[in-house]
Amino acid sequence: MAKSQQTFNKLEKEKKRLKKREEKAKRKVERLANSNKGEGLDSMIGYVDEYGFLTDTAPDPSKKIKIDASSIVIGIPKKEDMEEEDPIKKGKVSFFDSSKGFGFIIENDTQAKYFVHVSGVMEEIQENDKVAFELERGLKGMNAVRVKKI
Repeated sequence: MAKSQQTFNKLEKEKKRLKKREEKAKRKVERLANSNKGEGLDSMIGYVDEYGFLTDTAPDPSKKIKIDASSIVIGIPKKEDMEEEDPIKKGKVSFFDSSKGFGFIIENDTQAKYFVHVSGVMEEIQENDKVAFELERGLKGMNAVRVKKI
């Protein structure tokens, strides 16, 4: 007589497969029972209150603020509307190596540090000199150019 082809491992796998199918069917039935389909638009609408938070209640119409749409400015203000900034800045030479031909200047107002090259220097400068300079965009940031002693 021949032995059965069903092994213990095959039976266990088949049981697991059937159990998964049953669980999947239960979850499907549960989802269908709890679904919100057909409840209408009111259950999906959210409102924003006067503080910017989302709520499910409609805002109070008495707290509504009327805003004139023509007063809203979209975009960047034109250059003529902005104040003209003085291009000449004042600062102090924090470091300058005349043999290598570069150094750094610290601006008085913002305490920002700017690179200065000997090609942008109009007069001979040394460390701790008070200078006036203009800024120009370089490869690695803003550079001080047209540097003069004060």
